[in-house]
Order: sequence, then C-alpha cells, then structure tokens
Amino acid sequence: MKYQRVGLHVSASGGVINAPDRAKEIGAECFQFFSRSPRGGLAPMISEEDAKLFIQRCQQYEMECYIHTPYYINFAAPKKELAENTIRVVREEMERASLLGVKYVVTHLGSARDWPGAEKGKTPGGALKRTIKGLRAVLHGNPKFTARLLLEISAGTGSVIGNSFEELAYIIKGLGKKNMQVCLDTCHMFSAGYDIRTKEALDETMKQFRELLGLERLKLVHVNDSKTGLGELKDRHEHIGAGKIGEEGFRTLLAHPDFQNVNFILETKHDDLIKQDMERLKEWRGVK
Repeated sequence: MKYQRVGLHVSASGGVINAPDRAKEIGAECFQFFSRSPRGGLAPMISEEDAKLFIQRCQQYEMECYIHTPYYINFAAPKKELAENTIRVVREEMERASLLGVKYVVTHLGSARDWPGAEKGKTPGGALKRTIKGLRAVLHGNPKFTARLLLEISAGTGSVIGNSFEELAYIIKGLGKKNMQVCLDTCHMFSAGYDIRTKEALDETMKQFRELLGLERLKLVHVNDSKTGLGELKDRHEHIGAGKIGEEGFRTLLAHPDFQNVNFILETKHDDLIKQDMERLKEWRGVK
C-alpha cells in the first residue's frame, strides 16, 4: 500500500481463524488479536489445519497482523514462579505467532510496583535488570521463531515499566539485540509526557526517539486518543479526536515522515464510533 495500513484489535473468540474475518468485516487493513485469554489460563491449541486457514485468509485479504501478549505479563516480578510464568507465556506466544505466520508479537513489560523505591514513572534499577534477564530468557538458545518481539511503551501507571524512551533504550542495550524493536502507543506516549498534539511538539518528541532508539526500531503504532492530559501517567484510551490529543495531533502524526512506513492499530472501544475512528485515520493519511 502507498500509505500506512489502518486496522484494529479484534477478538479471536471461537478460534484464531475467526480473527481475519472479523477484521475484514469492519474494513480493517491490518489487525491485532490475543491468541489466548488476556486474563489467564491455558492457551487453546492451534491445529496445523487452523494455522493453514489463518495464513490463507490473511493472504486472501492482504492483511498484516500482530499478536498481543496477555495483560498479566510481568518480566520484573520478584517472585521466581511469576517471572518464570511470564517467560513461558511469552515464548509460547512467539511459537504460536510463528505457526500462524504472524510477524510481530507486542508485549508490555510489566510493573515494578513490588520493588523498593518504585514510583509512578520511575523504575528501580533492579526491576530493569530483572526485565532484561527475563527477555533474554525468552530468546535464549536462539529459538527458531519467525515472529519477532515488539516492546510497547507504557503510560507509567502504577510503576509500569517502559514509559520513557530512555528506559526502552536501556533495556534494549542491556539485551544486546540489534533486532529488538518497539511499538509506540499514542495514548501511552502522551500520558507519559511526550507531547504529540502539534507538528512542533511531534517533531521534538520524534527527535528524542531517533536519538535514543533510532527510527529503524519503530515497527507499529497503537493509535488511541487519551481521556487524560499530558504527563498524567494514566492509561485511558479514547476515540480519535475526542480526547486530549485531539484531531490535529492525529492528522499531524499520519502526515509525519517518521510514521510513513508503519501500520496503525486502533485499540479504542468497539462501539458505534470504532468504524468512524478507522475511516478518519484512512482519510488523513498521506495528507501533507
């Protein structure tokens, strides 16, 4: 496609093979889904036949897709059992994504709330080191994943890890992996203090991103407006143009040169406005 693909997060209830159809029905050009319950429990088996059908449908609809790891992931968990469960689940998601031909798995990093000295927006060094250790374990032994991992920026709510470019850069440097890449969420960025409401503000924010991480690491955007203001460290998604970022911010984002080669995934509520969100983003892309 000439411009960015615009899509949304869809349900995979009833089996992963249903996700491409749901995305197609609503007019998405790409989609994201959970391959297992985001709240807990065992992952449902994906048969070879289901994997084949999933790949066929994505190819038929010419759709790129992404898996998001469950909500309970916490690489910084102090308890060994919880930390090991995170590693196991993320490895399973990488395996499942590879089976389905999904290129990227998006993951949150977890929370440092149980670490001494943790504050909103500030992560103790020990929690960052534990996070790096856990990510290394996911990739240990050079597993034959065809899917790759994307680290998502957080809003910083409740000592959630990775709410700054500096923290993401520190973690990636600690991993020593050249191909470790990033997903930016517009609501999270804004809530973490990165202004994107005007061209001048976005230019400054992306200057910091390029200096600390490098534009080559940006592979996906979660495109959500924010119910809360700049730097409030709260993760509250809103429909496009109805929140504190506003319409100008998203028009500017879609036209900005740094965002021309990445896809946009909506994670706003699936109500009567979700299709309008998608159509507005399609209308604004490529407009200078």
